[in-house]
Formats: sequence, structure tokens, C-alpha cells
Amino acid sequence: MSDDFAIVQEHPSLLAYVDGLQRKNAEQLSFYPKQVFEREAEKGRLFLGLLNGEPCGYIYMGAPAVDVKCHQVCIQYDARRRLYGASLVVAMEDYANRFGASTLTLRCGFDLDANDFWGSLGYGVIANQTGGIRRMRTINVWRKELQPALFEQLFIEPARGKIDASLWAKHKQTGIVTQFVRGKAMRDYRARIVAAGEAS
Repeated sequence: MSDDFAIVQEHPSLLAYVDGLQRKNAEQLSFYPKQVFEREAEKGRLFLGLLNGEPCGYIYMGAPAVDVKCHQVCIQYDARRRLYGASLVVAMEDYANRFGASTLTLRCGFDLDANDFWGSLGYGVIANQTGGIRRMRTINVWRKELQPALFEQLFIEPARGKIDASLWAKHKQTGIVTQFVRGKAMRDYRARIVAAGEAS
């Protein structure tokens, strides 16, 4: 990596930059309120990439545990495909290793180019999950082992596809889409949306 790139955990523009870049990339990232970033920065879980002293991307990871979650990684558009994102991932892996983590896990929508990025860094897909109502996307769950495991992790092919917001848009107008739900309630809610779409 060139001498003009650095990774820091403290910077005057950290919170404003992270929140702003997240908003610019809202279709690719999960959304977190700025208060979450404030809390996580205090705990040292936000790493900021600096290119020539200016922010160019960030990574946000979860609490130290046996399995550390990567919640977000984002590089601004004009700095992509130059290994800055990979450098941030290495910093996250070093962070996880310092706390004795065994694995790193993250979620990535099946329509995103980021799936190729994670595969190139040695991560593998362990599961596919149903995403939210609006995008109707499948989520690839990626994992990397940081420590030798007792049993070899079995990986599957990443799901590929395109998002389809047409059902969501149609039923938002009819009033079927009215709330934000998670877990089993979300799965049942999604099934109702899909069934209503097939019936019409």
C-alpha cells in the first residue's frame, strides 16, 4: 500500500464523513443512525481510511467476540478498486485477532459487486438469507476463519440476482406495506406481500 494511505480511529471529520458516505451509498448498505457511529467510535470500532490526509472510506465492526461482525465497509466512489478497502479489512482482521476471535462474519446483498470483493479476500458464503421487503434481495452471509477450526467450514455458492422493488412499491400504495418488522414476523410479512403480488 502506498505511503499516502493511512488508517486511523480518530479524526475531526470521522462521524460526519462516515454518516455522509453511508447516506450516499444507502442502496448498498444497512442504515445506522449517527448516534450508533458516535457510540461505536468511542469503543474503537470505526476505522477511517485517509488518502493524502483526506477521508476516503471506513469500516465499522462489531464487539470483540468469538465471531466478530463486520457491519459496514465503504470506500468513496473515486477511490474504489485501489486496495484501500482491502487494507481496511486487514485492519479489521488484526483488530479481531487481538481479541482472540475465531471468525469474521458479514452480510452482503446478492446484487452487489462487493460479493466478488469478499470472495477475493478469502471469505466464503455459509448461508443465504431472505432480505427485507423493499428490495426483495437475498443476503449472502460471508465468513472467514481467523484461527484453525476443529471442523472445516463448508461454503456454498454466493446467491446472485437483481433487486425487485415493484411489489413493495405497488403494495405501499395499497396500504399492505405499513410497518418495519424483523425475524419471523418479517418473513410472514414478506410472504403476504409476495402472495398478494401473485394473486394480482
